[in-house]
Amino acid sequence: MISVEEARTRILAPLKPLPTEIVPVSEGLGRVLARDAVARLTHPPADVSAMDGYAVRAADTEKAPTTLTVVGEAPAGQTFGARLEEGQALRIFTGGTLPEGADAIVIQEETEQTGDRVTIRASVALGAYVRPAGLDFRAGESLIPAGKPLSVRDIGLAAAMNLPWLAVRRQPRIAVLATGDEVVLPGEPLNPGQIVSSNGFALGAFINAFGGEVINLGIAPDDPETLETVVEGARGSDLIVTTGGASVGDHDLVRKVLGEGRMSLDFWKIAMRPGKPLLFGQIGGTPLLGLPGNPVSTIVCAVVFLRAALARMSGLESCASPTQSMILEADLPENDRRQDYLRARFVQGDAGGIAVRPFERQDSSMLRTLCDADCLIVRPPFAPAAQAGDTVEVISLAGGNIGV
Repeated sequence: MISVEEARTRILAPLKPLPTEIVPVSEGLGRVLARDAVARLTHPPADVSAMDGYAVRAADTEKAPTTLTVVGEAPAGQTFGARLEEGQALRIFTGGTLPEGADAIVIQEETEQTGDRVTIRASVALGAYVRPAGLDFRAGESLIPAGKPLSVRDIGLAAAMNLPWLAVRRQPRIAVLATGDEVVLPGEPLNPGQIVSSNGFALGAFINAFGGEVINLGIAPDDPETLETVVEGARGSDLIVTTGGASVGDHDLVRKVLGEGRMSLDFWKIAMRPGKPLLFGQIGGTPLLGLPGNPVSTIVCAVVFLRAALARMSGLESCASPTQSMILEADLPENDRRQDYLRARFVQGDAGGIAVRPFERQDSSMLRTLCDADCLIVRPPFAPAAQAGDTVEVISLAGGNIGV
């Protein structure tokens, strides 16, 4: 068995960032930017008012209260077109452009207008309530870096930068294949010994959440010829992900069938729990990641390995699932040679703040426990016994678009 870190390194080795494509800014959410986004304009393009009121020369208000002559108005998006002279004021609204000569805004609450005369009740400082040109950004500035998944805020900023199109990485195309005679789709009749398929649906959702496109190959029975035919449907994908059939049983055929001349096997079995029977290789130049058939093992391996693969192909700088240090709220025994991933919840700690408590039962068949978990506690191989109050590393299960 190889270590988790070695397995991740070997999985990522043949994977490269995918080519660039151009998409409308309206379709950029969640996509990974391939080139820095550079502003095509200055914002605001000129000095504008931050409030409704009157554009004035600050010097004319020093002896307030004082009365000025109103020479016009400037609604949002419009300009006055003439210079503001001494003793003059311009009615202006939020977003209106300051005329030449004006250098401050008197808010309307501090004024009283009668006809073409306005009384200024309080003096204002130079630049008061003025948004200077380029306050937000200037043309030519690089504002959103390449390698960043675009958020809602990024989309708004890109649009404000006058960018109708964005250069992003192509989304990874991931072919997903579930295997096993015992597996049936939700809603289908169940014969004795059969189970409802959940892995394919969970993996599909996981891939979508972390920026990939799913090619659903369905369920392949434990039949060598059928399995080979189904795998042909993965042509054109960037990665093939199978679930089930990677263990040592007579009917675990992924490793057996694909390994007989079809697949170049890199490794099989890793020192982790859950998820030991994981394999990785290539078929016709396409990487294949074979996940265990156990639903909990499948999702944990997706968090540890598939997320990293998607990140690498999407052009993200960091490929590892981020960890954070947290206080343990229960004792843990020493660990064996396999890296452990314990399902756990965030709880209120005895000393205040948030702590982490593992579930008492960690049986890898308990999908509900994984669904109830907030995180995975990472226990390195041969980790000594830990006590409540010790610090442990955890992987949060909040991630992607809606979390794992």
